[in-house]
Amino acid sequence: MNNKLIALAAKATCFQRVRVLPYQAGRIQSRMLLLLGILVLIVVGGFFWWKSRTEANTDPASAIAKAAPGAPGVNGGGRRFGGANAVQPVSVQAVRRQDIKVMINAIGSVTASNTAVVHAQVNGVLQRLNFVEGQQVSVGQLLAQIDPRAYEATLGQAEGAMARDKAQLDNANIDLARYRDLLSKDAIPKQQLDTQQALVHQLEGTVKVDQAAVASAKLQLSYTRVLAPIAGRTGLKQVDIGNVVQPSDANGIVIINQTRPVTLVFAVPSANVPTITARLRANEEMAVNAWDRSGKRALATGRVATVDNAIDVTTDTIKVKAVFANADDALFPNQAVTVTLQLDTLNNVLAVPPSAVLRGTQGFYLYVVNEDSTVSTRIVTPGTVDGDWMAIEGPLKPGEKVVIDGVDRLREGAKVEVIAADPKQRAGATAPARTGKDGGGKHGRNKPADSPASSAAASK
Repeated sequence: MNNKLIALAAKATCFQRVRVLPYQAGRIQSRMLLLLGILVLIVVGGFFWWKSRTEANTDPASAIAKAAPGAPGVNGGGRRFGGANAVQPVSVQAVRRQDIKVMINAIGSVTASNTAVVHAQVNGVLQRLNFVEGQQVSVGQLLAQIDPRAYEATLGQAEGAMARDKAQLDNANIDLARYRDLLSKDAIPKQQLDTQQALVHQLEGTVKVDQAAVASAKLQLSYTRVLAPIAGRTGLKQVDIGNVVQPSDANGIVIINQTRPVTLVFAVPSANVPTITARLRANEEMAVNAWDRSGKRALATGRVATVDNAIDVTTDTIKVKAVFANADDALFPNQAVTVTLQLDTLNNVLAVPPSAVLRGTQGFYLYVVNEDSTVSTRIVTPGTVDGDWMAIEGPLKPGEKVVIDGVDRLREGAKVEVIAADPKQRAGATAPARTGKDGGGKHGRNKPADSPASSAAASK
């Protein structure tokens, strides 16, 4: 009896400690009902999902569709990535014989054939500029005019002094002739004749000095006309009209670059030096093509002129200079261009697209499509690439078809189906959309008219 009383007392104490208020009990019940509802929804949804998957797997139509060779999920994926026993779609290209150009690609810099900074050779005020910036000028063409008046005055003074001294010389020569006649008659002493002779020589020297002064004055006057020392293209003017110019000016009046012809300097590997020098000694022309920096637009075509006299040991290259006529001024000095140099031509060699050549543990190889639509590997040696074709050596014959696309899942003896390399040229690529009950219309699925599915439906 006592034990029962003690137990009842303990229970009462516990209920007092965990007593729950009425509004708290309502919240707990609501949460429990919400969790129960979510659990029921999850169970029902899982049941319907399992039932739908089971029906799909047991549906005969679905099983046939999945078993089709081109269906996804069979043999490792779609038609292109089928299993080992599936027929692999590939694109091919026939082996052929053709000439392959041996080309060298490099980056070059355009340089002017000659460059001249036109300076004034005398001091003076610049009166006139006789050129347009960017104009092509010829040798000796008048570029600028410096005020000539001071130099014309100097020339006048020199010419006047020369005329005076020349008159004195003429008078001394007349006296010398008279003294010789008198001496022959013993009318004067010989010393007087000798003195006159010395005076004549003195005046002759003075006249020569005067002649040199006149020539110098004429030269200084000619320098007031600034002429082009070389033929070429003028740059921007470095001085304006009205300024005083002098020979010590650092920038001069204008800079002329000879761009017709223009030169191009680029570096090639030293291994090509024997071929280049041999062709230069034989006077064979080597074509050089200049392209823009992207390598997509051709700018000009020239020829190799010479090579440098030493190889750069840091880069193991040698500089080559090419000459371009540049009649259209497509090349400018200091312009960076892409260069292609044709070293040689391989005549009538076997060629395949570069995409056909693969590299494996056995070396370089490619896949050849046999007459029974299987492929076999051939070990080859790749050579020079010329555009979309590569020279090649190996057990190949012209006309054999090599795989150029779809080699990712091929192996020796695999069955293949040849398709067009261009997706636009494949069967059904340009077929019109079908409309109707089978999925056409505004929201229907388009199906090519000549697709395998439509052909099978038509045959049924």
